Amino acid sequence: MSTSNLPVLGDVAVTGWKVNPYLHFEAEGIFNPHTDARLADDHRWYGRLLQLAADGKMLPELADDELRGLAEEEWLVAAGEDLDRRYHIKYVSIEAFSVCNHGCYYCPVSIAPRETVRMPTELFERIIGEVAALGQPIEGVVMNHYNEPTADSRYIDQVRFIKDAGLPVATLTNGSGLTPRRVDSLLEMGGIHYLSVNISSLDRERYKKQRGVDHLPLVLANLDYMATRPVATTMELVVLGTGDQEHRGEYERISERFAGTRFDVQFFEVNDRAGYLELGFKGESDDGCLGGCEQMGSRPINHIHISARGRCILCCQDYNERWEVGDLHTQSLQEILSGDEYARMRRWTYGLEEAPKDFLCRTCNYSVRRPASIAKPS
Repeated sequence: MSTSNLPVLGDVAVTGWKVNPYLHFEAEGIFNPHTDARLADDHRWYGRLLQLAADGKMLPELADDELRGLAEEEWLVAAGEDLDRRYHIKYVSIEAFSVCNHGCYYCPVSIAPRETVRMPTELFERIIGEVAALGQPIEGVVMNHYNEPTADSRYIDQVRFIKDAGLPVATLTNGSGLTPRRVDSLLEMGGIHYLSVNISSLDRERYKKQRGVDHLPLVLANLDYMATRPVATTMELVVLGTGDQEHRGEYERISERFAGTRFDVQFFEVNDRAGYLELGFKGESDDGCLGGCEQMGSRPINHIHISARGRCILCCQDYNERWEVGDLHTQSLQEILSGDEYARMRRWTYGLEEAPKDFLCRTCNYSVRRPASIAKPS
């Protein structure tokens, strides 16, 4: 077969085409984390792509308009293309201070408190500069890992620096540190992009038992001050619990209390943090081939997680920061994202290479299992 009229990938002629091995096969369609696109199950291309994925065969050429369309939109990719180093970053989580002032039953902090680590301001600012320079479609720079971001005395300055870099600020908080004075400071700079305040009860004793601190009066006072002010473009009040009747009752009471405010009250069931905790909804045992991640897109492709130690880790579920993909003290963010460790863990997450038996994704409830009807990618 002549290759003179085939596309060229780098300096190598494309010798065939295959289904993108990083696709997510979902109940109502197919998701491509590299493009953030979904192919609904009623799309005219859906059946063809599903059949190609089931066959698992290489296509020698793009023989018709449908195949050419699938390739143009990256559902099909050229043989030999290195997708393991590709990313499409939408969210960046950066923890500048490892401390949390609560010890909630649904968080590992309650049973394994962490060492206090404070990221140097110089490193924080360099990282934010590198995030901005990536040129990626960032939808949120989240100031969290397992910390309480407002426990850091530099919180307002950090928000200002992120905003000045042209990036959207997101804060997930227990609300204890968002005092009226701090809220006024946020309002003076035009607010932030996204604010999520978690709460678990309106009963003071229950709240104290759930979180290890008697902060409910303080939190409610702060929430009441924020409730009618544009602190963020999106303001959510997330009611956490285990999904039982008590949880639903708290959700109803909190919804009623904050009705008519800027807060959108959300019901959220806590999870076991990839097997770390004995509560909430749990990941399945490893009884199938890993086939990706569905936690707000794909953690290894659409997210960056940066600890207070300046390390990049694979996922927010990794409380012990075991699955490290790079060190920002010695590497640039660009080097880490396209580096060997990230590439290896992407292959593990998507079942393209056998992952270690104790790999985080094997017990995570956000892990995708590749359907038996879909051929394992080569």
